[in-house]
Amino acid sequence: MTVKEYNRSVEEFADPVYRFIRGNLKDENRANDIVQDSYERLWKHVAELEFPVVKSWLFSTAYHIMIDIIRKENRIINLELIPEQETIFDSQYSDLSEILNKALDLLPEHQKTSVMLRDYEGYSYKEIGDITGLSEAQVKINIYRGRVALKNFIGKIELVL
Repeated sequence: MTVKEYNRSVEEFADPVYRFIRGNLKDENRANDIVQDSYERLWKHVAELEFPVVKSWLFSTAYHIMIDIIRKENRIINLELIPEQETIFDSQYSDLSEILNKALDLLPEHQKTSVMLRDYEGYSYKEIGDITGLSEAQVKINIYRGRVALKNFIGKIELVL
């Protein structure tokens, strides 16, 4: 990859990688640090990589950096340990974005990441598997279980709107 292609990757992919990480961590500073670390690692491998694989490589690298940080902080939340009353949103409320973010925060990290890559970033199952290191079947399972948990948390859409 050339320096020009590297600069192009910063222009094209820095924002989507940042949004993905920030959506998972809810911390702008840490998201910025992870994106910067990802691009630093890309620079170290610039001679080895071709431009067509850079987007996937950046998302995968950022994802693994994020997971390392989460593991260090022991922040992985297991949905099964949360009491049933806390996982159902039954009052009338109109800020769907806030409700979705709260619901996403309750998901286990692998489900949250899979759902966000699929529904927010539009990646295919295969691409998500490449980024996360999971099989395509496991990605589909994570997305299904994540969506079911989100549906159970939100409840009836009429209550939200």
